[in-house]
Amino acid sequence: MLDRINELAKKKKAEGLTAAEQEEQKKLYKIYLGEIRQQFSATLDNVSVREKDGKVVPFKQAFSEKDKK
Repeated sequence: MLDRINELAKKKKAEGLTAAEQEEQKKLYKIYLGEIRQQFSATLDNVSVREKDGKVVPFKQAFSEKDKK
């Protein structure tokens, strides 16, 4: 998929894309970015934060608590 995204990006710069290629590019970007967001979220699930009081909490929990303050 990444190869096709890069191929379309190079073609867009060189000569432009047809309407069908533009639509394909948009779909591929959407899928690719969705995968990146999912991977990033999974990474955050494995990160912990040590608070000032020494307590270790999952990152997402620590982040959401700070938003409430």
